[in-house]
Amino acid sequence: MKMNGELGEPSRGRLRKTAAKFCGLGSWKRRLPITIWLPRYTFESLFRDLIAGITVGLTSIPQGIAYAMIAGLPPQIGLYSSIFPGIVYSLFGSCKDITLGPTAILSALVAKYVAYSDDFAYLASFLSGCIVLLFGILQLGFILDFISKPVIAGFTTAAALQIGASQLRSLFGVSGSSGNTFVKAIINFFRNITTIQLNDSLLGVVTIISLMLLKYATIPVGPDSSSCRVRFAKLWVYVLRARNALVVFVGSILAYILYVQGWTPFALTGKINGGLPRFGPPPFSTVVGNRTLNFTDMLAVFGAEGLVMPLVTILESVAIAKAFAGSKPVDGTQEMIALGACNILSCFGQSMPTTGSFTRTAINHACGVITPAGSLFKACLVLLAVTLLTDAFFFIPKTVLAGIIIVAMTSITEFGLVTKLWRNSKLELAVYSLTVLVGAGVGLEYGILCGAGLDVARTLAHAARPDLHHQLFKVGNQDCIILTLLGTLTYSCCEHVPRQLRRRAGEHVHVAVLDARHVQRLDYGVAENLISTILDLEQNHRFLLWNFKESHKQLFEDIHPGFSGRFVSGPSIDQHILGLEPIPMR
Repeated sequence: MKMNGELGEPSRGRLRKTAAKFCGLGSWKRRLPITIWLPRYTFESLFRDLIAGITVGLTSIPQGIAYAMIAGLPPQIGLYSSIFPGIVYSLFGSCKDITLGPTAILSALVAKYVAYSDDFAYLASFLSGCIVLLFGILQLGFILDFISKPVIAGFTTAAALQIGASQLRSLFGVSGSSGNTFVKAIINFFRNITTIQLNDSLLGVVTIISLMLLKYATIPVGPDSSSCRVRFAKLWVYVLRARNALVVFVGSILAYILYVQGWTPFALTGKINGGLPRFGPPPFSTVVGNRTLNFTDMLAVFGAEGLVMPLVTILESVAIAKAFAGSKPVDGTQEMIALGACNILSCFGQSMPTTGSFTRTAINHACGVITPAGSLFKACLVLLAVTLLTDAFFFIPKTVLAGIIIVAMTSITEFGLVTKLWRNSKLELAVYSLTVLVGAGVGLEYGILCGAGLDVARTLAHAARPDLHHQLFKVGNQDCIILTLLGTLTYSCCEHVPRQLRRRAGEHVHVAVLDARHVQRLDYGVAENLISTILDLEQNHRFLLWNFKESHKQLFEDIHPGFSGRFVSGPSIDQHILGLEPIPMR
């Protein structure tokens, strides 16, 4: 052993391992996943990612324009929001299938703030990104576990209803405003229904029918099919995946031909200011009317409801990642870090809040994407479109975009859940229904808050009133009852459990047995009240505490020294009951 400051080889090895672990070299690669898959990248992966990126890009262009219109933003903002998140996610994303960009739900949430100024959309992207990134760094993803399936399903259903109703105005060419809730949108639509435009209505209905037919129009291929039919079927699959772009192309060609003939029968998207965005930090002040709002004022406009946006951002993206990961684990922490980085960096290029898109992710997955590089190719195609093809976007009919959005909303509604919950869990049905009703009638953010609040109340009520299974039986000539304690007995049930014990230990019961084999946690207050109840009832009953953990026994003994004589263990309780001295009932 060397004593004069010089380390031996084994010691140096251990020191290097400790330093590597301290610096997190392995963790560093996991936080930048491109360093893992890029060295193994092949030409075949490049080809498949390119095909997937182009296909998803053709869907992202019309959807980006449509979702920007939902948010009340210029159409090019929806395209910018598809470019920069795709580039950033290709560096930090860990799920190959995820495609980030604007979504209908986030667009609907940000619309109420855009009504003040477009600057709120860019600041919302920055703030949402910061919160999501913080959640990832602190590994707070477990918070999402407190939002149940009925709340999520109710929220997405309410969002689909609101978004679909808001598009009725563009679908039928009706004048007036859409309204920021489902109820207001329906009221405004029927209030202005006399201004309906026949041409817009006809094209919009044809768009919806065409999309629905293309969605299910498959070409069957059997073992006896010709090679030509097989090749055509494979080509037809790509046509179906690009059906949104296809109907936009056909609608634009029709509008252009009629425009050249001197007739404009449809409301058109109009001029889009293409080119690159204005790069710079997000706005921390803005002008609304004649008043300048500083950063504090803008935060006041967002209010507590603004926290719903980062929550929805995480919910949508992580849920989609888990849905398409199959049996592979999803690194939720890395997904939140990637999502936060995407929103933070993208807002420097005039991007609205973005998250994972179910529709575009499904297309990406179906195209056989291999790595997150597919997002990069998608971003490149959208960038090409927004810089070189914006003149063609002028002729896109608004009713076609409205039809695309309405059809997309049909895939996220979850009305089928109602019958399942009705048959199996009416309390969860109440949670779902409240979320839908409040979300559609008052606002989406209030819907998810009310639904989550009712869910928490339901959970607390269950914790305060745990089920106590009981069974009457006889040992010799003694009438006995066994009460089975379950799960976690917290302070909230410290009155309920002793009360149930008093009620079950009736006049005709000689021996009461408390079975705690399934108890995981026992709070001090519950133990104290149980001791008081047992001591009070022991005038007429005998009590045995069966299969309690050592820690629980110690808790009872600390509260009331000498109580340990009532604890018993073993596979059978009968022998312990027979050993008791019976007490004559009064």
